[in-house]
Amino acid sequence: MLAKPVGPICNLDCEYCFYLDTKERYPGSTFKMRDDVLEAYLESVLQAHVGPEITIAWQGGEPTLLGLDFFRRAIAVAEAMKRPGTVLTHTIQTNATLLTDEFAAFFAEVGMLVGVSIDGPAHLHDAYRLDRQGRGTHARVVEGIGLLQRHGAEVNALVTINAANEHAPLEIYRHLRDDLGLRYLQLIPIVETDDAGVLLQTSVSASGWGHTLKEMFSEWFHHDVGSTFVSMFDAALAPLVGAPAGMCIFAETCGHAVALEHNGDLFSCDHFVDDEHLLGNLLETPLTDLLTSPAQIAFGQAKASTLPDQCRRCPVLDQCRGECPKNRHALSVDGEAGLNVLCAGYYDFFTSTRPVLTVMAQHLLAGGYADEVPAMVGNGAAEDPCPCGSGRSRALCPST
Repeated sequence: MLAKPVGPICNLDCEYCFYLDTKERYPGSTFKMRDDVLEAYLESVLQAHVGPEITIAWQGGEPTLLGLDFFRRAIAVAEAMKRPGTVLTHTIQTNATLLTDEFAAFFAEVGMLVGVSIDGPAHLHDAYRLDRQGRGTHARVVEGIGLLQRHGAEVNALVTINAANEHAPLEIYRHLRDDLGLRYLQLIPIVETDDAGVLLQTSVSASGWGHTLKEMFSEWFHHDVGSTFVSMFDAALAPLVGAPAGMCIFAETCGHAVALEHNGDLFSCDHFVDDEHLLGNLLETPLTDLLTSPAQIAFGQAKASTLPDQCRRCPVLDQCRGECPKNRHALSVDGEAGLNVLCAGYYDFFTSTRPVLTVMAQHLLAGGYADEVPAMVGNGAAEDPCPCGSGRSRALCPST
């Protein structure tokens, strides 16, 4: 569950924000999660999960707008409510521009995993991630990352790939790795449309998305296996070793990443915050009842049942699964609706990297380690040489 304690409210004015429209649902709201909603959320999450580890996740908007006291209170309440033996993992997604030493020290103290939105070096990041005065925010984000690192907090980079930075994947990757010392990366394609379903100019192209994934994969495979972790690459490997994808966009069905608004309203997904996908309110209905409602079950199953024939015939369906339903509104080669607008990019990435990932999967299943695989591939363990004549595996040659 993704809890949004300030809803869509943010101190920035990014050009591609998909969540801002939800503000219109709550006219006159202060967009601040009340204590009764906070307690209902925490109690619901703790009761609904029976495993030894439970994640409490905060997103926005910009959740740090609520101030440090809110998160002190939230974590104290959660720790008091949890069952004996339960370990809580606290996570937050932030733009990092409002962080202070106090915030950073607290996040480090409680083991908060901090996901920071950053889209590359300044000239790429500042293309779309502006404040309300139209100024770039990269310097302030980097300052916030530095605060977190100095206090020992765990930091992940949340990187959107969009029309402004899709041409520079290696510049992005190396900036995060070398300049900022970030070793955990999540890549997010920007796919936004107008009311008529036409892609907005900030959106990444299918070819640009595929190019980004392949270029970054090649850099990662040659230099960073075992030391840098990219969720997209882990997810591509997962089905080849018989593991869950780890990302809802690549799961066969969906419906588990529900979104909680500041007032307790629960929606099927944060990409589907509308009347059709409003499940109910936590102050009125238990979380388990909402998650197992016919509406939510149908929502989750529709991901698989509405796949176009082109997807069902695809050789990398086990890795892609049609990706996120919010992006599936293009026409297939048969003129059938429901193809993902990024299909060509995903197909390029998955088919080109599959030989190498298959070698990695086989090695892992045999008890080996992932960081041993690059040398194996260099010695010819992976087939499918690049047609450019370089002698490199097609998966690892950026020219393909």
